[in-house]
Amino acid sequence: MASQTITIDDLKRILRDAAGADEGVDLDGDILDAEFAELGYDSLALLETASRITREYGIKLDDDAAVGATTPRELLKVINDD
Repeated sequence: MASQTITIDDLKRILRDAAGADEGVDLDGDILDAEFAELGYDSLALLETASRITREYGIKLDDDAAVGATTPRELLKVINDD
């Protein structure tokens, strides 16, 4: 388990830093159960997000697990239950 819990706000910041945000997407809304595809994030964006999480928090994420998460809630579970 991660020594520090990554929150949805942390994840939103990292997503923006890693891949930006589509103009039509409001990351400030309730996105926990929104599909990453609906939010404009593809597998490359998720790999970059996983890389940034590893660098910033020291949490090594399996690439398949990071890309396999289809929603922010699922990705946070992968991150925080690791």
